Amino acid sequence: MANGNGLTAAEMIAAIEKAQGFVSKAAEFCGVSRQTFYKYLKKYATVKQALEDIREKRHDFVELKLMKAIENGNMTAIIFYLKTQCKHRGYIERQQFDLNIGELDAAIERELARVADKGKD
Repeated sequence: MANGNGLTAAEMIAAIEKAQGFVSKAAEFCGVSRQTFYKYLKKYATVKQALEDIREKRHDFVELKLMKAIENGNMTAIIFYLKTQCKHRGYIERQQFDLNIGELDAAIERELARVADKGKD
């Protein structure tokens, strides 16, 4: 797509639509590198907005698929939703560490002594 004068906003938007908002693929469709595509993206506010709009549309599509999976009783989808969207209700994964502070202090002291002894050599 790229011509001697560079990319036009219309060419970029068409490529972004075809690539469903994936910039690397859109750049490939335009025949330019991803870096060049981003350079032109900064140049055209309309292209930047189109990219955001297309990505939002893609996100809506995927969220709809997730909700359909939840409606169908897909336990993985249900757990994923709860862990990502219901943290405020306590649906978070926690890692619990039972530390014995005395043992930890002793281990730190041993390591510091070892390092100090090593520095004397």
